[in-house]
Amino acid sequence: MAQQIVNGLTLGSTYALIALGYTMVYGVLRLINFAHGEVYMVGAFVGLLMCQAYGLPFPLVLATAMAGSAVCGVVIEKIAYRPLREAPRLAVLISAIGMSIFLRNLALVVMGPQTRAFPVPFKVTQFNVGSLYINSFDILMLVTCVALMIGLHFLVHRTKIGRAMRAVAQDKDTARLMGINVNQVTRFTFAVGSALAGAAGVLVGMNFNAVDPSMGMMPGLKGFVAAVLGGIGSIPGAVAGGVLLGMAEVMGVALLRSEWRDAIAFGILALVLLLKPSGIFGENLEEKV
Repeated sequence: MAQQIVNGLTLGSTYALIALGYTMVYGVLRLINFAHGEVYMVGAFVGLLMCQAYGLPFPLVLATAMAGSAVCGVVIEKIAYRPLREAPRLAVLISAIGMSIFLRNLALVVMGPQTRAFPVPFKVTQFNVGSLYINSFDILMLVTCVALMIGLHFLVHRTKIGRAMRAVAQDKDTARLMGINVNQVTRFTFAVGSALAGAAGVLVGMNFNAVDPSMGMMPGLKGFVAAVLGGIGSIPGAVAGGVLLGMAEVMGVALLRSEWRDAIAFGILALVLLLKPSGIFGENLEEKV
């Protein structure tokens, strides 16, 4: 049981990073970025290229992947969202799905369809505590995810741009009248959320030693499930939803079979939408961050 808890926390922390990107964009724009899974994939490929081409250590691999994903997120916002900001939501949804398909196929053309190995750039040490097995990379994943979440909390609560984000989330028009550059805040929100997804892409790519152009599809959907579970628009909810989803998947696979992994995630989504559509923590960013 202890082993499954550790595995669930490790998996759930990566889901939480992806879910945070969804919830931040929704909190500011009230829109879902369905190209977010592909941003996760872009981060994994950027990290892989930096690791293979330059042999960078893990902190620099992570930083460059987050930077690459942040740039990708800003470009997506400028191309797929900003021109349609006042358009019906269906138009924005179609634009986001189109961007997702474009990025996936662009990666297929540029990187090829094959799965590429993404080894951990340092020696991994195994630790045994009774029946519990954990390695140094699992610990690094948990520490990195927690550190990024703490950093996001500090950014939103303790910085000027964080206050501006909360103001835009509460009332965009009033924030604009008070002198806040809404476009700049929106770009920054996309950049931060995308950077977190890029970090998750690197961590998962290293953990499974595999990166491919379609790798963002399922984690992107599960990050969305985690955001809905916790309460779309709530930063604490995204973290809680990611951890709960990871634990549910790991426990479900342990009790049932691995084929049920995806069914568990989407079964949880169906139950949440039926029983409590607002999620665990509600949906208002300005009240929950």
